[in-house]
Amino acid sequence: MITTSDPWQEHSPGVLLILLLTGAATLLGLTVYLCSQFARHARRRYTPFAVWRDMSLAAVAVALALYLWGCLHLLFLEDEKQGEPCERQRPEGISKLVGRRADFIPLRLVCEASNGRDYSVVIPDYINPSVAVLLLLGLVCAVVSAVLHHKQRTTTRKKGLTR
Repeated sequence: MITTSDPWQEHSPGVLLILLLTGAATLLGLTVYLCSQFARHARRRYTPFAVWRDMSLAAVAVALALYLWGCLHLLFLEDEKQGEPCERQRPEGISKLVGRRADFIPLRLVCEASNGRDYSVVIPDYINPSVAVLLLLGLVCAVVSAVLHHKQRTTTRKKGLTR
């Protein structure tokens, strides 16, 4: 059992598997929904807020796909071999490793050196920044969608009251 004080932490295989399964199911659901929006009958009733909503969901889907891609890198790294990338990618000037830290948010496997210098291995460098930017984009699109939807509803109500 690994505690938070253990200097040689690893990603829990059970949590990793649950993340992959639920993430894949969620990604599949988002993909099916977004593809259904390309149908002719759905495009006819597309409103500006629906476009922004779907852009938000598309950004979240791509972010989820990238996160799952990073998780797959960890899944195929066997437990006993998690120390090998730390050794292979050890920068110059680092003589001894004193620990390893595994995080799910942000997704990373960090090798801790005796001189206080840390470095990340296994997860491609583009995963975490891309996920962060895509989630921020998704949030902005969701806010724009909500504002447009609220504006449309209040405009429709005002038209209904004047009749």
